Amino acid sequence: MLLFISVKSIILPLQKPNIIAMAKIVFKELTSNQNVLFPVSLSEKIAPNHPVRIVNSVVDALDISSLLSSYKGGGSSSYHPRMMLKVLFYAYLNNIYSCRKIEKALQENIHFMWLSGNSTPDFRTIMISVANV
Repeated sequence: MLLFISVKSIILPLQKPNIIAMAKIVFKELTSNQNVLFPVSLSEKIAPNHPVRIVNSVVDALDISSLLSSYKGGGSSSYHPRMMLKVLFYAYLNNIYSCRKIEKALQENIHFMWLSGNSTPDFRTIMISVANV
C-alpha cells in the first residue's frame, strides 16, 4: 500500500509495512458486579510492613485509661476511643486533617477500613473525637 506525503509541493511516496496477521486481543475478566461466596479479608490485602500496621500496634500498646475515664456512659453506644485514636493517628500520618476527608477515607480506603474494623463514624463524630483527645 502506498501513501503520499506532500512536503512543500513535492510528493514523496512512503511505504507502509504490510501487517500480515493481527493477534487476538484478550482482556482479563471484569468481575466488579459479581458476588463472591467468601468475602475477601482486608487483612490479606495489606502488606505486613505497611505503616497502618505500625499505627495499629503502637496505639494498641498505649495506656488510654485517662481517655476512657472521661466517658460518662448512658445514651447510645460510642465508637471505641482506641479505634478513633488509630484512625486519627493514621489520618495525620497521611496529612489528612479534614474530618470530612477522614470520613471519606473510612468509606473508600482499605487501610482505614481495616484500622477501624469497617466502622464508619461521620465527620461530626470524628470532630468530637478530635476535640476530646
